[in-house]
Amino acid sequence: QSAHVKDKEIHSMFAESQNRIRTMALIHEKLYRSSDISVIEFYDYIKNLVDNLYITYGISIDRVKPVFEFRSIYLDIDTAIPCGLIINELISNCLKYAFPDLKKGIISINLIDKGSGEFLMTIKDTGIGIPEEIDFQNSTSLGLKLVKILSEQLGGKVDLIRKNGSEFRISFKQSNYLH
Repeated sequence: QSAHVKDKEIHSMFAESQNRIRTMALIHEKLYRSSDISVIEFYDYIKNLVDNLYITYGISIDRVKPVFEFRSIYLDIDTAIPCGLIINELISNCLKYAFPDLKKGIISINLIDKGSGEFLMTIKDTGIGIPEEIDFQNSTSLGLKLVKILSEQLGGKVDLIRKNGSEFRISFKQSNYLH
């Protein structure tokens, strides 16, 4: 359907919806290929997700380098899906807005297992930063609203640090029955 749309804004909305659907589909694909369907290895999932976003937005990893600061963390599906959607929204925003005029930079993604089912997820960029006049907690942007809602769904909270780009810190507890 998006191939038949001439309006760039509507075409962009279709692309964002496709990315959200792909994010959820990737989780299910990982589960089907897994020997243990109760959890997925999050690094491979996020690496694949980010690679797809770079392709979608036509951004070169030589210009905006993705840095994955974690490995070997396993999450249950009820935690992995909202985390994946949060990352989808924040990385999409970075690729669309943080590096205008062919500006170079870095996007880093980290997930720290703090123990007892507690996690800290950080998505940080070295781009131009989110303007001060944008109230993240009351944003009209669907993507930023989703980040807030999904963080709450995880029983967590999200903080925005506006220093040398933008940094989102989402602290949450894994919502599964394994703990």
